[in-house]
Amino acid sequence: MKKTSRILSLALALLLALTLTAATALAAQAEPTILTLTDMLGRELSFTKPVERIVVLQPADAEILYAIGAGDLLVGRGEYANYPAQVLELPSVQSGFETNFEQIVALEPDVVVMTMMSQREEDSKKLEDAGITTVISNAQSIQGVYEAIALMGKLTGKTEEAAALVDSMRASFDEIRQKAQGKTGGSIYFEVSPLAYGLWTAGTATFMDEIAGMLGLTNAFHDLEGWQSVSEEQVISRDPDYIVTTAMYFGEGLKPVEEVLARPNWSGLKAVKNQNVFNSDSDEITRPGPRLVDAAQALYEFVYGK
Repeated sequence: MKKTSRILSLALALLLALTLTAATALAAQAEPTILTLTDMLGRELSFTKPVERIVVLQPADAEILYAIGAGDLLVGRGEYANYPAQVLELPSVQSGFETNFEQIVALEPDVVVMTMMSQREEDSKKLEDAGITTVISNAQSIQGVYEAIALMGKLTGKTEEAAALVDSMRASFDEIRQKAQGKTGGSIYFEVSPLAYGLWTAGTATFMDEIAGMLGLTNAFHDLEGWQSVSEEQVISRDPDYIVTTAMYFGEGLKPVEEVLARPNWSGLKAVKNQNVFNSDSDEITRPGPRLVDAAQALYEFVYGK
């Protein structure tokens, strides 16, 4: 009797295992992969259903998503995403190096779009562990912006709109480049972070460096790579013809251009003596997105006039 019972138990266990295997196989067949893409961290991602709920942490990616007509898929934004105006209607979440994961999870996104410039890989892993797919956008150059746009287009099913946006940006940059052809404006220093917070600038392999070259200007720190911390002494020794400050004015104290012109040790610089200091729209020139075209055009007009 015991032997018969043992045989029946083994048979039932085998039947259950086969049933579970068959169910798993059927489930896999029921959810085929409909989209595969590679993000800008080189990770291959697969999706079994269309992406319908996105939280976007980086302001530039928010701008891209709206520019390709995918803004309706957004259910949340990083607190610094402020353009276009309709993005402000979305719930905001704390992002950057103090990302609030509970706020993100509460929005129930299918995907979180983030960047390694302001997030960490462990942030991505925490979200993945919570069952949320992360897509990394990490543009540093203008070509990188084009790749980010294509990535957002593929993610949202807006590939044609993404291609059209890239074509439009290319055409606009070509037009600016042609207008500047033959002009030599001298050297330019991009001040990404103001003196009060420690000077940072753009070196080679950045979109700011590319914009300088596009306008017939030489980046004063072209010998550095990427985004770099620099000293006052380094800036003074390079004596740029133009200074671009990306600082924002909040209504108190000196305005950004006035602050640069008033620096005691900078009075001998060519840019200061000639008052060739330009306060670029910070959001336009620091975000790797579609409005880099506007930033390039504004800088062209400052250097060469309309």
